[in-house]
Amino acid sequence: MGIVAGLDSSAGFTRIVVCDADTGAVLRQGYAPHQGDPKAAEVDPQTWLLSLGEAATGGLLEGVQAIGVSAQQHGLVPLDAQGGLVRPALVGNDKRAQVAAADLVESLGGRQAWAEAVGCVPGAGQPVAKLRWLARTEPENAQRTAAVLQPHDWLVWQLLGRPARRTTDRGAASGTGYWSPGTGVYRPDLVELALGHQAVLPEVLGPAEAAGTTPEGLLISAGTGETMAAALGLGLGPGDAVVSLGASGSVMAVHHEALADPGGMITSFADAAGMHLPVVPTSNAVRALRGTAEMLGVESLEELSALALKSTPGASGLVLLPYLEGERTPNLPHTAGTLSGLRRESMKPEHLARAAFEGMLCALADAMGVLRGRGVEVRRIFLLGAAAGLPAVQALAPALFGAQVVVPQPADYAALGAARQAAWALGVAHGTLSPSAPPAWQGAAAQVLEPGEELAAGQAVRQQYVATREQIHPGAFGQ
Repeated sequence: MGIVAGLDSSAGFTRIVVCDADTGAVLRQGYAPHQGDPKAAEVDPQTWLLSLGEAATGGLLEGVQAIGVSAQQHGLVPLDAQGGLVRPALVGNDKRAQVAAADLVESLGGRQAWAEAVGCVPGAGQPVAKLRWLARTEPENAQRTAAVLQPHDWLVWQLLGRPARRTTDRGAASGTGYWSPGTGVYRPDLVELALGHQAVLPEVLGPAEAAGTTPEGLLISAGTGETMAAALGLGLGPGDAVVSLGASGSVMAVHHEALADPGGMITSFADAAGMHLPVVPTSNAVRALRGTAEMLGVESLEELSALALKSTPGASGLVLLPYLEGERTPNLPHTAGTLSGLRRESMKPEHLARAAFEGMLCALADAMGVLRGRGVEVRRIFLLGAAAGLPAVQALAPALFGAQVVVPQPADYAALGAARQAAWALGVAHGTLSPSAPPAWQGAAAQVLEPGEELAAGQAVRQQYVATREQIHPGAFGQ
């Protein structure tokens, strides 16, 4: 069918992959960092274009017929009536909108009202909270704001030559706080609640629709947010979940419907393939491992992993509730971590190391239990993040999660997902693919781990963890 490209514009860089449209085989790759501080709260969007141009040098896009765009989520690009920038873009790193988010929650009548309206409770990162911050802090700029885009919307618009029609996709729209994945429509009243007046919002395209074609004949697909693009790049489908191991953690799964959660533990995103991606975040994951390593005087997580494997399941009775930064799931924002079960025989470095790994994974299993409790099927779990390669994580995760665990090889999955979307839109445009299913590219190369004989021991560790959590934080999950 041809050649397609996917570009991922993250907070710090642009990656481009050029792929065979039929198989997904990567033919060429490009990379360029963004100018400026990747942790900045405000960014000139032109830096994204400059980075894109640099990443595409050397004829990288020669012969490409379609491009898909993935970009950092939770950004806000405010435009005036003529399409000019009102101010630098507000991006996901910006935490200044925390008070604004709390104001919005109260203004609509509480967390349940928001969950029912748009599938999530506003946080500082979401565009709806940034709009409220703009109205409260920079009223003149707020008044000039006539239209709002997210980073991927803005990049697609630029690639198409800034046409009158501006577009987004349902995946990115579901993270705004003013589009409902349940109903598939915008809530302009929430934009007005936040900004003080209406603003023009981009048209939400279907998964296989094209945003347009450049004057040179290059098809640009709908694009999407990084999370949704990575899910498409990994080839996730119903029954699949992703556990992300960063300093904090998250569990996300593919589901057939949007999930409204009055408790606010589930954020209900749409995906880039016509399904839904409910996400449950945790505040603590690898930070619990790093804290334990520091306590034990261990220099690396690899050394901590080796130490943990010298212990036995259950860590000689030690249980670590890893709520070091408070916790989002369960909702215990002001609590602290707890180390329980100390006995003379358990006070050894290897037992504490094991308790750290078991505690981190059990906390993520708790988050997965929130999804399973709402009817989300989980048969296979993709484990992402650098810590996914640690031997202790791989040894413990299948039994503690009670499912097959897949550890994909490192790759630019968001860029790959954007390329797969481009191939889909190109195939639909040519009449060779159905709009109901993306092209069947080869899945990610991965290591597959089964619970096996360790399942019973893993479930006993889970029971020990849950009993400790219930004793210290009774009813934390409403049980």
